[in-house]
Amino acid sequence: MKTLNAWLAQLAKDATPRFDECVAQLGADLPLLLRFKETPQDAQWHAEGSVHIHTGMVLEELYQLLQTEAQHIQGAERQALILGACLHDIAKPMCTKTYEKEGRLRIGSSGHEDKGRSYLAPKLMKWQLDFSVVWTVLNLVGEHQIPRQLILRQRNQAAFLSLARQSNMQLLYWLERADIQGRLCADKEMDLLVLEEFRALCQHYGVWDRSDPLAIIRPALAELSPGAQDYVRSYALAELASGKITQAEEALSTTYTHREHYAHLIIACGLSGSGKSTWLQNHFPQYERISLDELREQWNGDRASQEHSGEIRQQAKEQLKAVLRAKRGVIWDATNLRQDFRSTVADLGRDYHALVTLVVFLLPETELRKNNRAREHVVPDAVLDRQLESYQFPTVDEAHQFWVVGAKGEMLWQE
Repeated sequence: MKTLNAWLAQLAKDATPRFDECVAQLGADLPLLLRFKETPQDAQWHAEGSVHIHTGMVLEELYQLLQTEAQHIQGAERQALILGACLHDIAKPMCTKTYEKEGRLRIGSSGHEDKGRSYLAPKLMKWQLDFSVVWTVLNLVGEHQIPRQLILRQRNQAAFLSLARQSNMQLLYWLERADIQGRLCADKEMDLLVLEEFRALCQHYGVWDRSDPLAIIRPALAELSPGAQDYVRSYALAELASGKITQAEEALSTTYTHREHYAHLIIACGLSGSGKSTWLQNHFPQYERISLDELREQWNGDRASQEHSGEIRQQAKEQLKAVLRAKRGVIWDATNLRQDFRSTVADLGRDYHALVTLVVFLLPETELRKNNRAREHVVPDAVLDRQLESYQFPTVDEAHQFWVVGAKGEMLWQE
């Protein structure tokens, strides 16, 4: 591991490893890299061949950019960008399928971006990387198809603000430059023109340099109570990014009725063994807690049993509604590994004008397994394997506030 961490550190300096070297260094922790050579791509968009060939070409294009137009990218950003390029198609071996369209056999890998981000999240935590680098890599992988989609689908300013909350727009642009230039296809020049339009609109909307979208209301926020400041700031960012408001000033009026007295809903998200319940109890001891595990034990005598799951979730929702109506603090304590499970709870909180905070517990897989074996209610290894397989890493837009907690209970990220 010392050798790997030294190799990773060199990426922040001047290293330009070829893709075969990257596979040799990272393949033991990321075995999907070993399947790139056998993973085909559709010749219409990737005439160069396999994912392995394409990724190697992307890296070479990126190194050229880092020596010329993008030479200002250095240090941790350089490290993250190279790793993002190396790993941007990490989930293609899992997602690539052959299908028929208009009488022709095609090759596609739908959903590989989100799947790649979720696959990498616990694995990158094993390495000695600053979490800002981990966060950047995850979102370069998870969002690398979005820049062109924003332009082709004629998305508005809100869509750009939403993406900017999730990812570094400049690094996303340079990754996409390398991704487009690192393939053989007929529409390459058109894609590059689309990407330049993305860059221009990022600058127009003020997200290229990550300017503060709330700058104009900061003086007014300072006059509010701390709790009201949290509420207005979080609602303003979320509603600007969703398009519900178009000017930050609107949040001062739309939140007026609720900002001094509101429910605070905390939604936990983490695999078994991540320490969710303990951390939340220690940090929010006065909050009411709704635990699906405890309700399953009450109903079935076994917290692992999935019997009566519909009735259990309905009882939990009714308990949640009662607390939200009373405008108190409440924790929804479950693994919440699927986005649809999280969104159902978050939407209910929004319906009651609550401040919704998603707390993501992110640990290396080895730590998860170690912690799981030491806990009172041990989850079988096969169950933890299924959790890792089905895990959908959350995105910032799922809640008003987005926190990431690490292996030692430390706060790694707040958005």
